[in-house]
Amino acid sequence: MGNKAHLDVLAQGVKEWNRWRRRHPEIRPDLSRERESDDDLEGDLRALTNFVLNQVAPGRAPTAEGDMSGADLNKVNFRSTNLSGAFLEGAMLIEADLREATLDGAHLPGAVLTMAKLRKAMMRNTDLTAATLRWANISDADLSGAILRQANLNEVVARRCIFRKADLGYSTFVGGNLAGADLSGALVYGASVWDVKLARATQHDLVITRPSQPTVVVDDLKIAQFLYLLINNVEIRNVVDALTTKVVLVLGRFTPRRKAVLEVIRAQLRQRGYVPILFDFERPFSLDFTETVVMLAHLSRFIVADLTDPASLPKELEAIVPRLAVPLLPMIERGHQPYAMFSDYWKYSWVAQMYTYRGKADVARNFDARIVKPAERVSRDIRLRRNEALMR
Repeated sequence: MGNKAHLDVLAQGVKEWNRWRRRHPEIRPDLSRERESDDDLEGDLRALTNFVLNQVAPGRAPTAEGDMSGADLNKVNFRSTNLSGAFLEGAMLIEADLREATLDGAHLPGAVLTMAKLRKAMMRNTDLTAATLRWANISDADLSGAILRQANLNEVVARRCIFRKADLGYSTFVGGNLAGADLSGALVYGASVWDVKLARATQHDLVITRPSQPTVVVDDLKIAQFLYLLINNVEIRNVVDALTTKVVLVLGRFTPRRKAVLEVIRAQLRQRGYVPILFDFERPFSLDFTETVVMLAHLSRFIVADLTDPASLPKELEAIVPRLAVPLLPMIERGHQPYAMFSDYWKYSWVAQMYTYRGKADVARNFDARIVKPAERVSRDIRLRRNEALMR
């Protein structure tokens, strides 16, 4: 629980709090909120935070939970303060100093942190739903697992910020600086990233679909926005045949053993400058599911399909292979047999010879010879035949 003496000082208002901070820079204030048990909050902490609300935001009735929601804390000095678990819903924290503060698990939905200083702040699993962080500086902060749905981060400075597995759905980063940031595993469905700086940013496993949809992941935030537009706009899909991309669609099962092989394929593609897209066939499929696979195939330079334990893969290949002249690189682990109907694809020249591999190490070792070179050779042949047809 928070330090009673520190809460008493805050109860005197922002000016007195900031004056006390200047006099005692060596103290790391503790205004955290911790549960003694799953069902009980310390009664004296509840009373103290109610008092803080009445003093810092005069005339505002205390909430039933005794939090600091809605408090006017503009320009407050919370540097290095422990605010873990604090309730600050709708709080005004404009130009607040929260550098090196700990806000793990804090609740700040709707909070206004415009121009706030949050460098090196710890904000893991913090709820910032619909919060405003415009022009804020969150460089070197850790927002792993944070919820930033519908948050406004326009022109935010977030150099080297960690957004690992954060929920960035429908958030806006227009004009933001995310150079060197880590966005691994972040949910970015509907995010707006126009004019964002992403130099040296880590962008692996960005999820561009809703939680209720089959998972589609990519490795580039701006490509994620583009694919989002393609998936949700029929007119835009019609132009994809004119695009030249480095996208490679990787199809297969997402069971632990099969996913390990898919991860090797993805890593090898990344090393060669391709943009791999993995599609999770473990989710239930529908008409939209198949349409999405076909749309992604339209974008792809070539497709790699692991036919080992294929599940719904036959359905998806049937929707792709006969309709699209996109190079297909089928592969299967030694000891397994392809599903019966796959033999019908011998008549399509864009289906390469089956690669039978012996495990992850074999895939990595023979990646160029058995996947990249055959794919590029088939792609080249398709282009030549297309050009010849156009010259007739």
